[in-house]
Amino acid sequence: MLNLTKPGAKKLAVIVHDLAMTALAILFVFAVRFDGAQFDERMRDLPSFLPFFVAYAGVVYWFFQLYRSKWRFASLPDLSNIVRAVSILALTLLVVDYVLVAPNLYGYFYFGKIAIALYWLVQAALLGGPRLAYRYFKYSRSKQHAAREATLPALLLGRSADVEVVIRAMETGTMGRMRPVGILTPRKDDLGQSIRGVPVLGLVSQIETIATDAAERGEPFRRIVAAPSALLPEAEPDQWLARTRKLAIPISRLDTLGEGVRGSELAPLEIEDLLVRPSVTIDRARLEGFLKGKRVIVTGGGGSIGSEICLRCAAFGAAELLVVESSEPALFHVTEALAAQELPMRVTGALADVRDEARIGPLFKAFAPDIVIHAAALKHVPYLEADWGEGIKTNIFGSVTVTEAAIAAGAGIFVMISTDKAIEPVSMLGATKRFAEMYAQARDAEFAAGNRGMRLVAVRFGNVLGSVGSVVPKFKAQIERGGPVTVTSPDMIRYFMTIREACDLVLSAASHAPEHDAAGDRAAVYVLKMGQPLKIIDLAERMIRLAGYEPGSDIEIAITGVRPGERLNEILFAKDEPMAETGLDGVMAAKPIFAGRERMLAWLEELERAVAAHDRRGAEAVLDEAIPDFRLRQPATPPAAPAQPHSQSAAASQR
Repeated sequence: MLNLTKPGAKKLAVIVHDLAMTALAILFVFAVRFDGAQFDERMRDLPSFLPFFVAYAGVVYWFFQLYRSKWRFASLPDLSNIVRAVSILALTLLVVDYVLVAPNLYGYFYFGKIAIALYWLVQAALLGGPRLAYRYFKYSRSKQHAAREATLPALLLGRSADVEVVIRAMETGTMGRMRPVGILTPRKDDLGQSIRGVPVLGLVSQIETIATDAAERGEPFRRIVAAPSALLPEAEPDQWLARTRKLAIPISRLDTLGEGVRGSELAPLEIEDLLVRPSVTIDRARLEGFLKGKRVIVTGGGGSIGSEICLRCAAFGAAELLVVESSEPALFHVTEALAAQELPMRVTGALADVRDEARIGPLFKAFAPDIVIHAAALKHVPYLEADWGEGIKTNIFGSVTVTEAAIAAGAGIFVMISTDKAIEPVSMLGATKRFAEMYAQARDAEFAAGNRGMRLVAVRFGNVLGSVGSVVPKFKAQIERGGPVTVTSPDMIRYFMTIREACDLVLSAASHAPEHDAAGDRAAVYVLKMGQPLKIIDLAERMIRLAGYEPGSDIEIAITGVRPGERLNEILFAKDEPMAETGLDGVMAAKPIFAGRERMLAWLEELERAVAAHDRRGAEAVLDEAIPDFRLRQPATPPAAPAQPHSQSAAASQR
C-alpha cells in the first residue's frame, strides 16, 4: 500500500492522478461529442492512441512543473501552468488530427475542432479542480482548528495587501493563538471594506478611539499587529505608536524574512524600527545562491552582529557553521538560538580567543571553511583610549591571526568587519581597525598578483541600531528611568543602520568579492548606502516622543561633552580612496590603499615591542607612520579608566 506520508510517494500520487485525469478527459469528450457508429469507431482505435498521448502529456506536465508545487498551496501561478500545459496538449491534438490523421489515415477528423475545444475545457477542469478542492479542504480544516485554538483578539494595522498576509497566517495557526477581529488602514480607499471577512474599522490615526470603544463594549483587543506598510511615513507611525502607549496593548510587527525558509513571523515592535530611513533591500536570491551548501566560520559569533550573521547564514542555506567566541554565555546563547531554528545546518561552537594563534590556526584548518567572517573585536572608543594595548592586541594582532588562519585553511573569501571610524581615525578604535583593513588588503593584493582565487575584503559599519554599545539601548534605559537622556554634543552626527542591514551587507560583500577580482577592479571596502546622517540629539528627542513624553518638560536632555577619541562627524571613505562599482543596490565600494606586506610586517614587529614595553607613544608613532591621516585628539597620557570594570574579552563582538 502506498505510504503518502513520504514526499516521493506524494509526488507519485500526483503524477498518477494527472495521467488518469488525462485518460478520463479523452473518454469523457468522446462520450459527450460522439454517439453510435462514430463513438464505436473511436473507441476501437483508442487503445493504440491513448497510451502514447498519456505518456506525452506526462512529459508536458513535467515541463510546466505541475509536480513541483504542493496542492495545499495551489495558486494562480499553478493554474496558469495547468492552462499552458493543456493548451499545448490541445494544440498538439489539433496539429496531429488535421495534418496527420485526417488526410493520411482515416480520411476524417478523429477529434475535430469542437471535440478538441471541449477537451481543453474538460482537461483544465480535471487537473485544476482537484487541486483547488484540496486546498479549500486544507484551508477550511486549518481555519477551524485555528478558530478553536485562538483566544487573543488582534487588531491589524496596514494596507490591505500586507494585512491579508497576516490574516492568512493567523487562519493557519502559524502566528500563535491570535484571531483577527479588525483592521486599521493608512489609506482612506480601504475604508468600508473587509479582507477575508475581517472588517476595516478605520484609519490608523484613530487607533486610540477605536481601541477604547472596543474595550468599553467588553470586546477589548489583546494584541496589535503592525504590517510593514503601517511603519511607512504615510501611516505616521510616530503618532499612532505614541497613542498606543496609553492603551497598554502589546504591539508586534510582521517580520518578513524573505528567504523562503522561515516565511514570516511576529517580532516585538521596537523603537529602532521607526528611527531611520526605510531599510535597504538586499538581493536575497543572490545571497541564498551564494551561501547554499557553504562552510562558514564567524568569529565573535556571540555578539549582536556576529549572532545575527550566524542566523542569516542559517536562513540562506549554509551547510555548516563554526561559531568562534571567547565568551561562554554568548556562545551558549547563539548556538541555542540556532538550534531552535530547526534548520538543516550543522552548527559547531568553539571557545577560542582570536589572539591565540596556536588555537585559531588548527581550529580553522580542521574545519576547512569556504567563508570566514571576522566579527570579533574590541569596539568601545573610551575603553580603547584607556586600554590602548588591548585594542592593538585584539583588533590588529587578533585580526592578523584570523586572516592568516583563513588563508592557511584554504578559505575562498575572508570578510573583516570594520568601522566608519577607520577613516581619518582620531581614536585607537579607528586606527587599529584601519591597520587591520590595510593588512587584509595587502594579503588580497598578493592573491591578485598570483591570479589565485581567494578574496579578502572589509565592510565598514555606521552605528547599528539595537546592537550592544549602540546609543539606542542606552537612551531607552534612560527614558525608562525618567531621564535625563545624555548626549555628548548637540552637534554630534552619525549614520545609522539596522542589525539586519549590517549583516546583509556583510554577506553581500562576500558574494560580490569573487565576481570582481581583476587586479585593476578589486573592491576592497564595502559600505552600505545609509542615506543622510542623523543628529544624535534629534534621535534622542524622537525616542522620547515615541515613548509618549515631551523632551525638555517630561524628560530632560543633558549635554555631557565629547569623550576622548570621538569626533562630531563620521566619514564613509577616505579622500584618496578610489570608488568602485558594485552593481548591488544599496552597496558602495572602494578600491584598496595599502602598504606592501613586508612593510606591514615591520610595523607589526614595532607594535609588538611597543605593547610589550607599555610604550603608548611608540605605538602611536607606528600607527601615525602607517596611517598618514591618523591624528589622535587625546593627550599622550592615557585618560582615567571608566568607573565600572572594563576588562574586555579578546573576542568581544563587533557592534
